[in-house]
Amino acid sequence: MQIIRSVKKMQKLARELSRRKTIGLVPTMGYLHEGHLSLIKKAKAQSDIVVVSIFVNPLQFGPKEDLTKYPRDEKGDIARIKKAGGDIVFIPRREELYDSEFQTYVEVENITETLEGESRPGHFRGVTTVVAKLFNIVRPDLAVFGQKDYQQAAVIKRMVKDLDFPIKIVVAPTVREKSGLAMSSRNKYFTPEQKKEAVCLYVALVMAKNMVRKERIRDTSKLTAEMKRVIGEICPTAEIDYIAFTDFDRLRPVKSVDKNTICSMAVRVHGVRLIDNMMMR
Repeated sequence: MQIIRSVKKMQKLARELSRRKTIGLVPTMGYLHEGHLSLIKKAKAQSDIVVVSIFVNPLQFGPKEDLTKYPRDEKGDIARIKKAGGDIVFIPRREELYDSEFQTYVEVENITETLEGESRPGHFRGVTTVVAKLFNIVRPDLAVFGQKDYQQAAVIKRMVKDLDFPIKIVVAPTVREKSGLAMSSRNKYFTPEQKKEAVCLYVALVMAKNMVRKERIRDTSKLTAEMKRVIGEICPTAEIDYIAFTDFDRLRPVKSVDKNTICSMAVRVHGVRLIDNMMMR
């Protein structure tokens, strides 16, 4: 397995590899867990060479978010990537990706204006800019993203289509802990007792899905009210950022659940902001 820190070296190798191999890319911010490893394995199954990038992207963090304390474990990440079947670890330096004169950004409109985009202004501009740069550097045939960050995957798909990147975007299922809590690097912040309360997102989503399937309740306002009640019971101090029912493809809000409805949510549990989502049918 190779470790590359230079943009020019990565570009040179990618040009050479792309002549005879298919390349899969898994972009990450590091501090890898089983969810990330599942993305690497999926990329490995569909490409000859898997490149895993590690870069804590400052452009996608707001001024009051956790950029400086975001967990890092480069040595551990490299070992996990090797075990999962990664071939190249790309760890670019911030100064190379964003020099002092940097002034070019990629921005997707409309679908970035709701949910995470509404709660975190500028977040998706940072995501699309860094991913576009990684696509140009690594030249992948496919890139794998996780369902947990569903809106992000939808935004990347839109960018790829609109800008004609010859890249297949693969969205892999959310990997969960035994409790149902979606795996996240930020789960590190919890104590064992707090983690038990963090499962409130998953419990609320499952309850809403059961209400739709078993009780035939379609009204999203009723589902939202019940979800809020359950979250409050499990974690009384939880702060709900949003609970949204939207259509899967365009992320437009819906008042009644149908087969194409996804529920997305963001909740602060003991100060840690978590996101999760689930199809309702």
